[in-house]
Amino acid sequence: MKLTTLAFATLMAFGGAAFAQAPASGVVAADKAAVAADKAAVKTDKAQVKADAKAGDKAAVATDKTTLKADRAQLKKDEAKTAADKKAAASDAKTAKAHAATPATPAVAATPATPATPAKK
Repeated sequence: MKLTTLAFATLMAFGGAAFAQAPASGVVAADKAAVAADKAAVKTDKAQVKADAKAGDKAAVATDKTTLKADRAQLKKDEAKTAADKKAAASDAKTAKAHAATPATPAVAATPATPATPAKK
């Protein structure tokens, strides 16, 4: 067997196992997108509060501050969810890796060194 064929076969065998054990990144990616959107909303709210304060519109400033507070709370909630999902994905990957490293059945000798029942005389 040629070395390139052997290397390719090994890569395919172990590469597939590595990808199967990778954490589900879709959930974490969606959480990161939500956090990015929340950060953008907070930035927009801050700019709106500043603009309304500069214009002297106290009612709009109060409304904007309420909106800003709600957006910050949502950002904090989404960041906590992202951290929890990351931790769960890492834990799942670690468990899968440990599970793959252990054999399904323990290695048992074909013939035991000592018989289970003593020989009859």
